[in-house]
Amino acid sequence: MSAVVHTPREVRRARYAVAAVFAVHGAVTGSFATRVPWIQDHAGVSAGQLGLALAFPALGASLAMPLAGGISHRFGARNALRGLLALWTLALILPSLAPNLLTLCLALFVYGATAGMSDVAMNALGVEVENRLDRSIMSGLHGMWSVGAVVGSAAGTLAAHLGSDARLHHALAAAVLTVVGFVACAWVLDLQPTEDEEPPPRFALPPRSALLIGAIGFCAVFAEGASLDWSAVYLRDQLETSAGLAAACTTGFTLTMAVARIAGDRVVDRFGAVRTVRASGVVALLGGLLIVFAGHPAVAMAGFALMGLGIAVVVPLCFAAAGRSGSNPSLAIAGVATITYTSGLIAPSAIGMLAQATSLVVSFVLVTLLTCGIAGFAGVLRAGDRVKVTRPDAAVPERRP
Repeated sequence: MSAVVHTPREVRRARYAVAAVFAVHGAVTGSFATRVPWIQDHAGVSAGQLGLALAFPALGASLAMPLAGGISHRFGARNALRGLLALWTLALILPSLAPNLLTLCLALFVYGATAGMSDVAMNALGVEVENRLDRSIMSGLHGMWSVGAVVGSAAGTLAAHLGSDARLHHALAAAVLTVVGFVACAWVLDLQPTEDEEPPPRFALPPRSALLIGAIGFCAVFAEGASLDWSAVYLRDQLETSAGLAAACTTGFTLTMAVARIAGDRVVDRFGAVRTVRASGVVALLGGLLIVFAGHPAVAMAGFALMGLGIAVVVPLCFAAAGRSGSNPSLAIAGVATITYTSGLIAPSAIGMLAQATSLVVSFVLVTLLTCGIAGFAGVLRAGDRVKVTRPDAAVPERRP
């Protein structure tokens, strides 16, 4: 990719624009998640059928992610992100319109496909901005995604409390988020392919480097999915806490992740990607041990908080490293994203099946073992440590009159 010359002011503005895009992306997810019970009732599907339908977003994302690079090559990074983000925000409307299982599966497939493609496009632009600023911003960008998810879910919770029709709620949310996303995309970097740059293949296996980086992301997202979906159940069933205290544990986990991501860039700038992820893996491992050996709810809650703190910056750094791991950043990012989406898909059900066969404690022994992979294989993220280079399309000093 090539680009027009950008001043430092334009690059800084692009950083805030991409952050807004991440927040919009997260807000769509939060808006959808809070209305799943309404969607289930409207479509008339059972819990098992809903579980089947909820596998289709990950399937759609996995199949569509490799297309993002070709779209960016053809239309330019800014126009591609603007179009893909608009498709994603508008796709929020589809699930609430589904009258049965088949249409719900199709709607969620499209929902996931647009989510995945816009995810790849915004992460690729985030890496480009990070390169030009020469300091870490990916953790903060993913923190803004979490902030957007919290805002979207809060609005969805209010809408559900008022008993509003999800079709109306999602139509209004989609309209607002589409406008916000369209405005934000006007300020992102306008990257264009060079004349001699060949378009990426429509479908291609991710490079080997992306597979290794994705393996670390797999471990982190598996721990995230397991903790997010099962922490409340763990406290209720294993430690016999009240429903309110169990729910507070999940809230604490998500807040810890959000805060750690927003503050994580300073840590990465000081210690580098490899050392940060190694330390993060150790913190997550300590959290897992507290969860497994907890004899009191406070100990388990501390364990889940440490788990959130330990895995918070891992996925953002995986995307950053993927964007620097080869000649085709979009393809590498798509490969890492596909692996992490797959991990998020299988983690909750894998924990449930293992808990049914053994116990929930044994399930979190598996989670704890996977956190060892975060620390043990952190060296493959060495591409995430930035090296200053002089490039013709890098930011140049502003000309002052």
